[in-house]
Amino acid sequence: MNDDAGGDVTAEGTVRAFYAAIDDGEYDRLRDRLGPEFVHRRPDRTLEGRERFVRFMREERPRTDTEHVLDSVCVGEGEAFARGRLRAVGGDELFGFVDVHRIEGDRIASLATYTD
Repeated sequence: MNDDAGGDVTAEGTVRAFYAAIDDGEYDRLRDRLGPEFVHRRPDRTLEGRERFVRFMREERPRTDTEHVLDSVCVGEGEAFARGRLRAVGGDELFGFVDVHRIEGDRIASLATYTD
């Protein structure tokens, strides 16, 4: 993923670093971006807890050969919205998404995913 924010600690940087950590398979870095009570709500399931989410990303998700292509990240008061596409590395687009990240400090407290 080309949207890695490096050391950026803004809400936008936190969100971009979140996707970069997933795409790069850097699960310790991903864990560092999440609050301890992190919850991910998506159309097919809810993952409660930072460790549960990281375990899902590392061991259980259907495909790991994917990358998040972000079209935009918009920041509001305590939240950030990311619109983009998930695609196979070097290949086909799988689906579009909008993610709503609730931000607390420099960590993501929760995430709601909407797909098309």
